Amino acid sequence: MRSRPIAARSAAALAVLVTVGLTAAGCVSAKHNSGSGDPQRNAHAKHATLTISTNAIVGGKNAQEATWISKTLIPAFEKAERAKGRDVTVKYQQNGIDDAKYGEKLELSLKADGGPDIYIIGGDSISRYAKAGYVEPLEKVVGSKVDSWPGWQQVDKSVQQNVSMNGKYYGVPNGVDGRVLFYNKKLFAKAGLPANWQPTSWADIIAAGRKLAKLSGVTPIQIDAGTPMGEATTMQGFLPLLAGAGQQIYDTKTGKYQGDTKAIRDVLSFYRSLYVTDKLGDPKLQQDPNGRDESFSEFSKGKLGIIGESDYLWRSIVCPDKSICNATAMADRNSTVGYALIPAEKPGAGVGGQDFVSMSGGGGYTINPNTKYPQQAWDLLTFMRSPTQIKAQLGDTVQITANKQVNSEILQKDPALSFIADKVLPITRFRPSEEHYASVGALLEEASGQAAAGKPIDQIASRYQQGVVKLVGADHVSSD
Repeated sequence: MRSRPIAARSAAALAVLVTVGLTAAGCVSAKHNSGSGDPQRNAHAKHATLTISTNAIVGGKNAQEATWISKTLIPAFEKAERAKGRDVTVKYQQNGIDDAKYGEKLELSLKADGGPDIYIIGGDSISRYAKAGYVEPLEKVVGSKVDSWPGWQQVDKSVQQNVSMNGKYYGVPNGVDGRVLFYNKKLFAKAGLPANWQPTSWADIIAAGRKLAKLSGVTPIQIDAGTPMGEATTMQGFLPLLAGAGQQIYDTKTGKYQGDTKAIRDVLSFYRSLYVTDKLGDPKLQQDPNGRDESFSEFSKGKLGIIGESDYLWRSIVCPDKSICNATAMADRNSTVGYALIPAEKPGAGVGGQDFVSMSGGGGYTINPNTKYPQQAWDLLTFMRSPTQIKAQLGDTVQITANKQVNSEILQKDPALSFIADKVLPITRFRPSEEHYASVGALLEEASGQAAAGKPIDQIASRYQQGVVKLVGADHVSSD
């Protein structure tokens, strides 16, 4: 029995914040001085002391991360700096508290006359942090060397967008994931569907669902919907579908959110078709706070045909190892579970004219603009994201990273994760870095739940539009 729902546990994992700060001897200035320093300040200091602080502790929470930092990263970085004739001491402050409390602690420290010099930030938080003065373009903090960092060559352009805003890098990518359609090959065989299934439209998904519906005791499709599912609804369901309809929820060029638009209505209509018209999904799961966990359980037992999910499902829910995946472990995962790209509504109808789409989550390390040692901080930051240290951080864990070189090495024996790294990451999109996104996302959750319950699409879209206008103003909402 899991101590808490999988959905909650995975969401919490995304909220983990990693910080790197200077010790009291070299603490950062108050945020009021943001961006006023010279990128070369103290670049030639004979001595520098850096402190790494993460929400991890050896023998406790996120122990693998804490062990990597204390036993591998710090000794290696100090040795590398000594070889360059630099005396840099790195200290590690361990934590092991609730993620939300750690986030509050981080923001309070940044707001006060101190705070970390390097910390990890979710891509969707960059705008808010920038407005508060907690983060600035790395080029402004460190200098032009940021743009010429060789590491960028190993990060897909699509993944770089998660740490960028207005064409400027605000951080260096850390973790990343990707969303696909997972399906049960055994059920597909019984339904007369191909083992190597790849839908090219939403109609293909519905068509497959109709065939699966003929199987007794099987729920054909699960696409998260409704408020109880929380952010899983937007990331696993609504936003990938919206990208497939040719739009992102927020347009950075116009500064407008999608309101009552054709793309929004098309997504709502798909939900209605899935859960009401064709009855291919279980609407009760969308109303259950534990619905996502229940869908995982059904999929692992061969009672669910298709599920839209991130690679989290593959590596942490249905993995063959019972010590990791517990009751949902699938000994025959590699031969039973298939995976396919999420298709656009129609070929070429996806965002950017794409045939296939996805959404990804993740974050990146950034540097406090008030750091006293920007050059040393940049050295540490890039050292942390070197292939050697990325692999050291993962240990024996097989997981997608933001680094293509690392992925090619560690994912060789995992076809699903290799597929996502090679095929999904280059076409993926991310949540917007805009302060109202979380509230708009809640409106999307509500709207999708109403569509899954069978309410009229026009009424749902109109109500959603009113909610978005109330949040951001009519001038910042698109409609057609």
